[in-house]
Amino acid sequence: MQRREFITLLGGAASTWPLAASAQQAERMRRVGMLQTLAADDPQTQANVAAFIQALQQLGWSDGRNLRIDYRWAGGNVDEIRKYAAELVALAPDAIVAAGGAGLPSLQQATRTVPIVFTQTPDPVGAGFVDSLARPGGNTTGFMALEYSMGAKWLQLLKEIAPGVTRVAVIRDAAISAGLGFFGAIQAVAPTFGVELTPVNVRDPGEIERAVTAFARTANDGLIVTGSALTYVHSDLIIALAARHKLPAVYFNRDLVSRGGLISYGNDVIDQYRLAAGYVDRILKGEKPANLPVQAPTKYELVINLKTAKALGLTPSPALLARATEVIE
Repeated sequence: MQRREFITLLGGAASTWPLAASAQQAERMRRVGMLQTLAADDPQTQANVAAFIQALQQLGWSDGRNLRIDYRWAGGNVDEIRKYAAELVALAPDAIVAAGGAGLPSLQQATRTVPIVFTQTPDPVGAGFVDSLARPGGNTTGFMALEYSMGAKWLQLLKEIAPGVTRVAVIRDAAISAGLGFFGAIQAVAPTFGVELTPVNVRDPGEIERAVTAFARTANDGLIVTGSALTYVHSDLIIALAARHKLPAVYFNRDLVSRGGLISYGNDVIDQYRLAAGYVDRILKGEKPANLPVQAPTKYELVINLKTAKALGLTPSPALLARATEVIE
């Protein structure tokens, strides 16, 4: 989605506000906050928000008529996430949507009463965000990201598309439970695949570049890029480093493959935002987050970039191509 189209989508409803003034007097205006951990001009974020708005419209909620959506875009900055979480809670919305798990600690610290619906959050029970998947308890529920066992699948795919790989750098955010969980899952199966692992943290671009450059010493090296807000913020750099050092890389999200990555396997992120709109609708109609079960992903995507494969001297097998959801020529 282009930036102009995205702005038009967000602002289109505003042009109808004068015409809807009399209707608003009769219809209660509800308020929803949305805490996005990435920047407003991020393409994946734009697509996610657009899907959320469209799903709400199909459920009868129109921004500017019977609903107001307050957005905050943190751009991957931890301090901004904390600040914007407090700002959204102070607005006393009927619900808040949290994009990913990065903003949940700040939101839960700021409120235990305002309903929170999260997307793309790994291990919400282990992280302490909910009591259980079936009965979340409290004011928080939502939609899980990939389970840690996906780490084994990523390593399997890397060996399938690049069988010669024997050393793998795992790019992860060690400051969050997902970073530790995914690395642990990959580490558990690494001996089975005959690979040696090296963790690479994503605190800042300089650290990533130094670590990947130091790692990429042989023709048998590869990358696994696990999901987090910081990983996404630095994704252009990671993709460029993989190309520069000719490293076969498996990514957690199809968007990174559309921008030049080799292969990805992960859940359909946009689908989670459509489903999140359904939970917001139910909350606005009186249901409690404590009674809405946390849902695991049900739609997965395997995407392969053949142009990148060719540049790396790799030929994906017909069996792998046949399993792909999308093949980018």
